[in-house]
Amino acid sequence: MVDKRTLASFPGSFKKLFGYLMDETKDLKVLFHDFEDGAEGFELVAARFCYNKKSLDCISFWTWSELLVALKECQDLLSASDSSLILEKILDCVVTRLVSLVVASPCTCSSENTRISWWFEDLLVLKIDLIDKVIRMLISRNIDHATISKFLLYYQRSRFLTVTPTEKCKIMEVMINLLSLLDRSSFSCKLLFGIFRVVSSLKISSHHKSILENLIGSQLDRATIDFLLVPSSRRKGCVYDVNLVLRLVKAFYIEGRCFVLASRLRKVASLVDSYLVEVAADSHLSPSKFAALVLVLPDDARESHDRLFQAIDIYLEVHGGLCEAKKMKICSALNYAKLSTDALKHLARNSKFPSRIAIQVFINQQSKLENLFEDKTHLVDTFSSSVFAEESIDEKVSSDQVLVYAKRINLPNKAEHLDVQLQGMQCTITELEKYCGIMQTQIGNIPRTRLSSLGNNARFLPKLCS
Repeated sequence: MVDKRTLASFPGSFKKLFGYLMDETKDLKVLFHDFEDGAEGFELVAARFCYNKKSLDCISFWTWSELLVALKECQDLLSASDSSLILEKILDCVVTRLVSLVVASPCTCSSENTRISWWFEDLLVLKIDLIDKVIRMLISRNIDHATISKFLLYYQRSRFLTVTPTEKCKIMEVMINLLSLLDRSSFSCKLLFGIFRVVSSLKISSHHKSILENLIGSQLDRATIDFLLVPSSRRKGCVYDVNLVLRLVKAFYIEGRCFVLASRLRKVASLVDSYLVEVAADSHLSPSKFAALVLVLPDDARESHDRLFQAIDIYLEVHGGLCEAKKMKICSALNYAKLSTDALKHLARNSKFPSRIAIQVFINQQSKLENLFEDKTHLVDTFSSSVFAEESIDEKVSSDQVLVYAKRINLPNKAEHLDVQLQGMQCTITELEKYCGIMQTQIGNIPRTRLSSLGNNARFLPKLCS
């Protein structure tokens, strides 16, 4: 026989059962037809916990093994949502031991990694619901986040060997939730992409997929091109999952809020350009998706547009049947001022690009040439002023003083430098005249209706082409 008041003071189900009979003085007979774990389960609840309150009060003196056994027994009998006093006390004691490292490692190895991770295997007996409770308590106690992330990965890999697909989904969802609570520097981008590959074959919720993508996006500047080359599902036709990359880049901006370091932005831009070069040859990649990729980053994200031009060149080569409007949409991402001279030459002679693009390139080149002339004119004026200043020196100055002054202003070196620059300018003019001849031929082949669409911009054609 057991005392109903003692039983009612602990598990909630007993309290509900005996609550209205607490004032009864006579003995009661209660039959449990479906008590979980049968007689052994009842004995555990009644004898070990309810009648062993004195032992529970001394829980701080239990050994580590006794705590684990008690936690395992609670797990088997109580639901994870049960706010049982017994469960809370045991959990608190377990977490306290982990934080303080009072319990010595059972391993004789004295390495730092072993000292930190000795408890990993011990907690494998716990189900994911209790792991969730333990980890949240560890986070609240400010235990090292890197250690927590390592444990979560260890737990996931170990438990996946024996659990069902449904349990795998539950483990991954809890793991993603817990990782989102940790400092971003406590886990690597490689770890996140590894988790992404795992969940790709599982049916986890879209909410948890979104959390994971936001975590990856926050570290996109640490990723490599191999991470981004995620195969798309067969029904989409494309080789790689372009939509994923678009979401990751947007997540990168969301994580950075209103301010993103220029160095991080440059790394993401370089990564996106490498990805563009890889996917540009995909014949199933639609113009709208490719345009979204080339326009996903702002102009100031790239110092050079050469790689972007390379990707567009490959795409237009593979997709030769695109209309002019779609080509112009894709090419609108190019900043001609950020293209190298070689890239500009290639673009001017490239028939795959819209003719209007080539005209805009020459307009841009004319502007550069005018600026070059202005710089050279200023240099010549400066040089002439120096010469006149030299001639105005008093003729009575001794020859030694003249030599010293001439050496100080370094006239021979300036003249030599000017000559080199003028020669370079002459070569540039020759090159431009050559390409202007090509442009005249191309413009002659453009229908008048298309030329008229240029409107007032026609007057900005390079003067060398007139």
